[in-house]
Amino acid sequence: MRSALPVRVLIVTLLSGVLASAGLPALAQSPVAQQAQSCPNELLPPPPVDTSEKPPPGQPSPAPLPVPDEPAGGERMAECGYVVPPTAPAPPEPDTAASWLLQDMDTGEVLAAKDPHGRQRPASLIKTLLALVVIDELSPDHVVVPTVEDASQECTCVGIVAGSRYTVDDLLHALLMRSGNDVAHALGTALGGVPTAVAKMNSLAKRLGAKDTRAATPSGLDGPGMMTSAYDMSLIFGYAMRQPEYADAVGTQHMDFPGGTGRPSYPIYNDNQLWDGYEGFLGGKTGFTDDSRHTYAGAAERDGTRISVIMLRAEQRPVRVSEQARALLDYGFTLAASGADPVGQVTVPDPAEVHEAAASERDSGDVSAASSSATDPFGTTGWIVTLIVILIVAVGLLIGHRKGLLQRPE
Repeated sequence: MRSALPVRVLIVTLLSGVLASAGLPALAQSPVAQQAQSCPNELLPPPPVDTSEKPPPGQPSPAPLPVPDEPAGGERMAECGYVVPPTAPAPPEPDTAASWLLQDMDTGEVLAAKDPHGRQRPASLIKTLLALVVIDELSPDHVVVPTVEDASQECTCVGIVAGSRYTVDDLLHALLMRSGNDVAHALGTALGGVPTAVAKMNSLAKRLGAKDTRAATPSGLDGPGMMTSAYDMSLIFGYAMRQPEYADAVGTQHMDFPGGTGRPSYPIYNDNQLWDGYEGFLGGKTGFTDDSRHTYAGAAERDGTRISVIMLRAEQRPVRVSEQARALLDYGFTLAASGADPVGQVTVPDPAEVHEAAASERDSGDVSAASSSATDPFGTTGWIVTLIVILIVAVGLLIGHRKGLLQRPE
């Protein structure tokens, strides 16, 4: 078994050379050429600004998720610009987000939106999917012992210590309060390994009906094929806020986090700035990467009405994203109070139905198959291409050998 790795490395090297010399087209995501014509980000997020989404050698980028014929949430959810009731006031300015959505969390009504199905990158908002898988599969008092790899992730980090013992409850709070990438990796490892955790996250997104969403990492660090939409994140966040463990974690402003073996605990604080004086704030999640820019999820309650806001691809200038979120929430409460007609509907599935679908999925082996495919550095397509190239090379060597025999002097 140990000799298989060098053989794979040799095959990868051979494949890379043949593909390069043949001048075959790149398999990575095309930035603009593949965009749908009707809306600029109907099919794919904007092109990445770095190499974070470059697939491993020999493995193509995942194909874009198909665009449904009928947009989830209603006909107006297919619009690219502002989607507001006919008599509503204009949305607040400045508005730097490429996409956003305001939802009544109790009725699911979409109060207003901007390019709701435009595909963007989620950054750390994807940690909500990870948290939901953790809540489903790991008990709060389950002990996780992080590996060196878990503790060495690209930060933002909480500061977990490899070899120390942490409860799932502590890690879940740190994941959602401080957005720890080290914690996300540790929880992914606890779920069976990062590829398995990502497969489970994507299976959950599918069961929820989030058809614009694909996770590539458990933390939200950019990776090949990562995408979501404001509609999907509103759906996922709305479902998550119905889970007591999730709502408690995002609603915690301060906690003492274990310092690791032989070390004292230390305080961590919620990084969501709407805790600073926004009336009725319930909690939420923030995110940032160079490719996704700033992302935001938050919810508040006033006079018995709960409203959430999702923002994707926002910028901190001319005013901070938290201030833009504050203005959008105010706008949402104004629309709700006015009785304006909704522009769409977020249909959050019943948790019992989601759990039943998960049980059926486990019985059929769908998740294990997905995770086992994710652990293969080539994937099915990569190995098919590899075998074809080996065959071509073998035929070429055979032909060359025969020519050599024919040309040999007697």
